Amino acid sequence: MRLLASASIVLMMAGGAAFAQEAAQEAPQGTAAASADQTATEKAKDKDDSTVIVVKGYRASLRSAQQIKRRSDSIIDAVVAEDIGKLPDVNAAESLARLPGVQITHGSDEGSGVLVRGLPDVATTVNGRDISTAELRRVQMQDFPSGALAGMEVYKSGTADLLEPGLAGLINVRTRRPFDFKGFEIDGAIRETYNDQNGKYNTNGNVLITDRWMTGAGEMGALLNLSYTEQDFRNAVRWATGYIANSTADPALPRYPDQVGVYMDTGHRWRPSANATLQWRPNDQTELYADFLWQAYRAEHWNDWAMAPLWSGTKTNVVMQEGTNQVASMTNTGGDPIQFYRSTGFDRTDTQQIAVGGSWTSGKLKLSTDLAYTNSLYSNSSWSLDSALNKSYPINVSYVTDGGTAWSAEGLDVSDASNYIWRGYYESIYKVGGNGIQWRGDAVYDTDWGIFKQLKAGLRYSDRNAFYEANDRYGWVLPLAIPFDSIGVGELSLTQDTFRGSDQGFRNYLQPSLAGIVDNTTLLVEETRAALAQMRNTAGVAQYTPILMGYDPFRGFTAKEATRTAYAQEHYQTHFFNSDVDGVIGVRVVNTVGKYSGYSRVKWNNVETGVPKTIDQNYIDVLPNVSMRLKPNSKMQIRLGVTKTRTRPDFGQLNPAYNITQFDPSTGSNNPDPADAYGSAGNPDLKPLTSTNYDITWEYYPEANTSASVAVFYHDLFGFISNYTTRTNDPVYGVLEVSRPENAGAGKIKGIEVAGQTFFDFLPGAWNGLGVQANVTYIDAYNELPDAIDKSKQMVKIQGVSNWSYNLALFYEKGKISTRLSYNGRSRWINSYDNRKGSWEGEGTEAVNRLDYSFSYSPNDAYTINLDASNLLAEPFHNFHEYDGNAHAKFVRDIRDEGRYYGLSVRFKYN
Repeated sequence: MRLLASASIVLMMAGGAAFAQEAAQEAPQGTAAASADQTATEKAKDKDDSTVIVVKGYRASLRSAQQIKRRSDSIIDAVVAEDIGKLPDVNAAESLARLPGVQITHGSDEGSGVLVRGLPDVATTVNGRDISTAELRRVQMQDFPSGALAGMEVYKSGTADLLEPGLAGLINVRTRRPFDFKGFEIDGAIRETYNDQNGKYNTNGNVLITDRWMTGAGEMGALLNLSYTEQDFRNAVRWATGYIANSTADPALPRYPDQVGVYMDTGHRWRPSANATLQWRPNDQTELYADFLWQAYRAEHWNDWAMAPLWSGTKTNVVMQEGTNQVASMTNTGGDPIQFYRSTGFDRTDTQQIAVGGSWTSGKLKLSTDLAYTNSLYSNSSWSLDSALNKSYPINVSYVTDGGTAWSAEGLDVSDASNYIWRGYYESIYKVGGNGIQWRGDAVYDTDWGIFKQLKAGLRYSDRNAFYEANDRYGWVLPLAIPFDSIGVGELSLTQDTFRGSDQGFRNYLQPSLAGIVDNTTLLVEETRAALAQMRNTAGVAQYTPILMGYDPFRGFTAKEATRTAYAQEHYQTHFFNSDVDGVIGVRVVNTVGKYSGYSRVKWNNVETGVPKTIDQNYIDVLPNVSMRLKPNSKMQIRLGVTKTRTRPDFGQLNPAYNITQFDPSTGSNNPDPADAYGSAGNPDLKPLTSTNYDITWEYYPEANTSASVAVFYHDLFGFISNYTTRTNDPVYGVLEVSRPENAGAGKIKGIEVAGQTFFDFLPGAWNGLGVQANVTYIDAYNELPDAIDKSKQMVKIQGVSNWSYNLALFYEKGKISTRLSYNGRSRWINSYDNRKGSWEGEGTEAVNRLDYSFSYSPNDAYTINLDASNLLAEPFHNFHEYDGNAHAKFVRDIRDEGRYYGLSVRFKYN
């Protein structure tokens, strides 16, 4: 509240000068939140944008971006597709990575997790209303195909009229509506892609049909948009474990990862989606609408894994890394045999949202409302068939080949089926979901109260449910040495080799097909049960007695949460410091009431017990915001903003239950240093992550197609939430290793964004079609480790945050031709910390850089032909592991080769 009081004093002091100039003041600007009932054109006029990529010709894009940016009154970046299917990338997450301060993570050849200014705590909305996937508090942005979207906005500073953003901000996804168009229109695209790593082709497409017409009851419109994307992928990974040998011995002794292996991340995913809208405008004052959204994800996967144990055996030919106690290369003879698995499975997500709403305007007053129901469900079923070699082979390993680990097995014929034996069979089922209703009502009134020009106020209510269910079972049969080709899964064949280069010696091995496992699960259950009976494993036999495994009642949680929200916000205009000044001042108050339940489960001496656990929460957040824009002259403006944000823990993180399982050596664990028991848990004591945020931006517009901007930001935060793994000596369970979420301590995030764009209009002839757009962001982000990891409260880099992120796009547009070469990347970052060996350890990722290209030819307004290529550099993805609490003591964790994708598409339009 001190923020509001301070701002009010400043505004009152400026009031005397303001009243004399009211007649000269321009009309009040729109606030940062766009009502869900606005058309796309109205949104483009009313939204507060700090950077917008308008994808309808690059020159028009830059000019539109500058006009919108100059009239904004909050800090927001956006991607807008004025033409159907013309967002810059395949999915929403990858398009967002083009914006200043936005970073994404990649996995399985797909952009996924979105970070804004280095932070993952981003709220998500569709057309201004809350949306989430399954039990999460946010939606998976990669589930939005770009062909289905009109645009996206990234709010980096919140305002009171917005759904409360996370620490990182809020991302709003906009779909199209019939009143966005002049009348009847059909738009669409079809795209064929090729992956050079696995040699697979995929087909993608979208089509939109819309019309609007006049009736005796007013104007009506209808729109239907259908989209389909698919992708085959197979990434090749060579890896070393994060367990570093001799970690508790004399530090002078040689250190090395005690497992090496290869992994093939393989699958086929497809995403059908649909959205539809009806609009009705009975008169000039009233507009009503109904929206429907269906978003789906389907996937089948068959992941191949091989591991060569190095914790036993004789080490020879040892070469050390110069000046360290770390092994560079060695030969291991007489160790345990190489182990394998092929993990198969299916994933399915369905998210539906139905909404109705409308607006009514009378003079200075506008009322709007929106009522929505959302339901989302994700499920996974997996079946893994494990094998091993029947004897040991010498392993030659180098930890420093082409940036990471490479290894080979001397004398092994990988194509000889007689070398393989059956090791075990694993099954798992997993289901999470959520549903809820939400309602909002908003009022906007043009006040003309001196310097205060417009008042916004509103109420919101939401009621949300979430749940989680799971189970798994594993039968270890390695001691029986059953020939791998004798079980009923069909013919064995060599796995596909997709490694780039020749550094990796061990590249493929025998495995059954996907169908060989998935179509024979009943047989595998029966054979596993028979093998366990032969081993006299009565608990295992009981576990595999039912053919179909049900959900474990002790492995799940439920959550029910309601929020009640009220907000008020005033837009002001005045003049002082020889500058026109405007901005907003507001406050949002949120009451959260939640109930979170689960079963604490302990499995000890083959006896399983469960105890129900429930917690209740009831708390109020007061979130003020103040922003100001100064215009010293016609080409320059300066923005200032102060906001307070909070991010609730995810539902699963608040699960009050724990899960503890006694270590059982008969399961064939690969861990050379096992604990007595392992556990996982939620944390009912978690507090919301809170932050006070300060922003200053400077913008300069010397020409119609040229702009430059600098943004400086600072977050003072507390309670960043991450998962941590720790080992403790428990009086009941002995050495207990537990993974659970914890609040970190105090933290600071500070950074700067620099962006610019221009066309080279001064060049002669065809050369003036050249243009450039660039941005770079620097972030310095640290917080205290939680007491569970380091009681000294050491300051470490916040997980997932790169110091640097950058984008550079060079484009040419002249006549019927448009082409774009874009480069983007981010510097190294830390993924996780843990404390399993008496000091903190961390895992991270080295710098990632990508280069994409596209070329378009439009012979007329009806269709466009486009060629594109993504990930042209195909630089290997590097993870690393730091140990002993020392950032200089590290090994490369894995090297992942990813695919290049080439696409040919045709876009069409009929109206």
